Amino acid sequence: MSLHPSGVPSRSTHRAPALLRSCHVEPAFAVTVFVTALAGAAGRGVAGSAAVAAAVLAGQLSIGWCNDAADARRDTACGRRDKPAATGELPPRAVAVAAGAALGLCVPLSLLSGTTAGAAHLGGVAAGWAYNLRWKHTLLSPLPYAAGFASLPAFVTLGLPSPSWPAWWAVAAGSLLGVGAHLVNVLPDIEDDLATGVRGLPQRLGRPACRWLAPFVMLAAVGLVVAGPPGTAEMSGWVLAAVAGTVAVAATAVPSGARDRWPFRASIVVAGIAVAQLLLQGSAMA
Repeated sequence: MSLHPSGVPSRSTHRAPALLRSCHVEPAFAVTVFVTALAGAAGRGVAGSAAVAAAVLAGQLSIGWCNDAADARRDTACGRRDKPAATGELPPRAVAVAAGAALGLCVPLSLLSGTTAGAAHLGGVAAGWAYNLRWKHTLLSPLPYAAGFASLPAFVTLGLPSPSWPAWWAVAAGSLLGVGAHLVNVLPDIEDDLATGVRGLPQRLGRPACRWLAPFVMLAAVGLVVAGPPGTAEMSGWVLAAVAGTVAVAATAVPSGARDRWPFRASIVVAGIAVAQLLLQGSAMA
């Protein structure tokens, strides 16, 4: 623990755990692990995969901190006890500075994979920021999620020694996973969002519609990963799809508390299953 000369713990020591809780650590870690695994399977090598991991983590941290900084007043009004910027544990300005610093790091880290690949990834990160700052309030709120997730396979394949665009089905599956993640991420907060003026597409559809739409969207993504590549889908792919279906439906069909995060965590599991299927297919994504 770092101390001031007086022996009192420094303010930065107190802020570090709060900043960690404010960065949306679960999705940030999951997305980083998934994309890094794809990079390794696609042939990016150890150094290339490490560059992908660093860039994706920086981008995800910037988006998470941007979200909490932008929503600090709304979260305070809604009494969110899980948000350090809303409880006063962390000044919103500190979260905004962290978001800017992570974004600044994301630029050179992304460009380590090449100009085209870096531009693809930075475009996805920009979509995340656009959602936080404006698009979450509109009917087009799913589009930044779709664009951000679709940019990830492009970031992987455009950074290969022989760059190529990813297969259409990989991009489409990424987009659908993004839309599904958006729907389940909003589920616990729909009432609070409506009370504070956030009227994106899920808020307008309402909780019951989102509960049933989300698993279908996520399953469509897994179906594309299984059936999209050339050739006949193997039995292992359909088994993984069945598991994904069970998880997705169970997560949203069973009523839960307003603050229950299980549907969002289940979407991470479904995304992991889709990534596992991609890993089984080796370089088919490129």
